[in-house]
Amino acid sequence: MLIRTPKDWELSESSATAEAVYRLRNRREFLKTLGAGLAGVALAPHGLLAATAGFPSKENPLFPASALKPTAYEFITSYNNFYEFGTGKDDPAKYANRGWKTEPWTVELAGLIRAPATFDVNALVAKIGGLEQRVYRHRCVEAWSMVVPWDGFPLAKLVALADPKPEAKFLKFTSFLDPKNAVGQQDSYLGWPYVEGLRLDEAVNELAFIATGIYGKPLPNQNGAPLRLVTPWKYGFKGIKSIVKIEFTDRAPLNTWQRLAPNEYGFYANVNPQVDHPRWSQASERVIGGGIFAGRQTTLMFNGYEKQVAGLYKGLDLTQNY
Repeated sequence: MLIRTPKDWELSESSATAEAVYRLRNRREFLKTLGAGLAGVALAPHGLLAATAGFPSKENPLFPASALKPTAYEFITSYNNFYEFGTGKDDPAKYANRGWKTEPWTVELAGLIRAPATFDVNALVAKIGGLEQRVYRHRCVEAWSMVVPWDGFPLAKLVALADPKPEAKFLKFTSFLDPKNAVGQQDSYLGWPYVEGLRLDEAVNELAFIATGIYGKPLPNQNGAPLRLVTPWKYGFKGIKSIVKIEFTDRAPLNTWQRLAPNEYGFYANVNPQVDHPRWSQASERVIGGGIFAGRQTTLMFNGYEKQVAGLYKGLDLTQNY
């Protein structure tokens, strides 16, 4: 008989309301003053439905639903940051389903790799070997959080498929560009398309994940269909949505928020309760969904995944490399 000892980060978690830490319309005006220009890339083909290959997925026993209390589906799919569709939390659910199509969808693997290719997302899932479900904490830089049962596959499998060359040290992720259907992209203040990055050793960490679904269903458009990066030890803005290109490089890419406000948003974006955002504390958080009397909870170092990822940053000053 196999007796599994729970890991120390598998804490039980309740749900609560979101924190009014940030007036998003004011944030948008702040970003406009930074004078960000519009950047363009080729748009990958896309259509109406999210990717469906690999469902139903199998629960990964190392990250089970029994270890954390998942946030209700209705909250996960209605409370989102996806500025391509507006700056309000409910804007993505309103606008991401009005003509914007996510199937068919292709993703390109490029850069310093031995196996460059462009894959249809369903074909990619089949080539990777199917999907699994992992329940992870999700912590936003705005000091709210939720718990999400993601369906997808380890990013390490995609890295292995690309077969990086020895000089590849980083991954650059690029999202889509479709200002006709993505109303937020009709304003150039954020400098589209959205870009994010990871070190290669972060990308192959056991926690790094590419999500294609939630709760055993394909990702809704507002949650980043059909491919979304999930790095649960980092703030949520690292989780780039609707990926069309992953490029392997020898230098760190300049991610979107880092470019716009480097004093507020760094490359690493690791959850750290001891390092406050310049405009609010990160020591505690509120969890979406539990009502106004649910209170706050303490923010955990690396969002509760310290044992899995702390070694990646040994010798790095996390107050300077935020």
